[in-house]
Amino acid sequence: MKGNETVISVRHLTCGYDDTVIVDDASFDISKGEVFIILGGSGCGKSTLLKNMIGLIPPISGEVWFGDQELTSATGKRRDAIIRKFGVMYQMGALFGSMSLLQNVMLPLEEFTDLPGEAREIVAKSKLAMVDLENAVYKMPAALSGGMKKRAAIARAMALDPGILFLDEPGAGLDPISSAALDELILDLSRNLGITFVIVTHELESIYAIADRVIMLDKDVKSIVAEGDPKKLRDTSDNQFVKRFFHRRPGLTPDGQTP
Repeated sequence: MKGNETVISVRHLTCGYDDTVIVDDASFDISKGEVFIILGGSGCGKSTLLKNMIGLIPPISGEVWFGDQELTSATGKRRDAIIRKFGVMYQMGALFGSMSLLQNVMLPLEEFTDLPGEAREIVAKSKLAMVDLENAVYKMPAALSGGMKKRAAIARAMALDPGILFLDEPGAGLDPISSAALDELILDLSRNLGITFVIVTHELESIYAIADRVIMLDKDVKSIVAEGDPKKLRDTSDNQFVKRFFHRRPGLTPDGQTP
């Protein structure tokens, strides 16, 4: 269900903290229905870039457009309307431990809609069914496996029917079987519902399994050093740092020199 429609445009985005630049002058577009992955080594700014894209922290400079609406300069109701366009799954799931899965997924509906309680419950149960948790709606997060927690967090991110989902390290802490099952869920939601996914990860198996396109960040140059199909980058890139990453070869700096 991928199309040519651009749903996110990042323009000359510089991210960091105080005067420290982490990602400098990043520009890229994301199309409707894409599974788009932000990858790179530890400390390269993957999660920082994501937090800037969703408005969690302000950029040093640059713009993030959702369709024809710019997030970084928006305030009040206009900002709220843009944020409603996407859902977010944070790295550890961020479920509320004192609430059942049903209550966790109902929370955005209670906060942002006027639906009556019975309707909120129906919607929340349908979202949990979409992630194969229809038999766990009344369970507490502590009773769940790591994979189930990630699925529940995705269900909550989908509560308001956003067209875009941001996932921060969805496979972190999962065993290979659970991680592969989560990859399949992401692909199913993308194919069947046309959801656009923006995913931060460095796990190569998942990247090859689900990515339509990637951008690769490098902490030394503080910028995007590669963009495209990950398998093509692996097989054809002449950038030594990209080769090092995709082929898991230590010992080269981004300019191809031995440190």
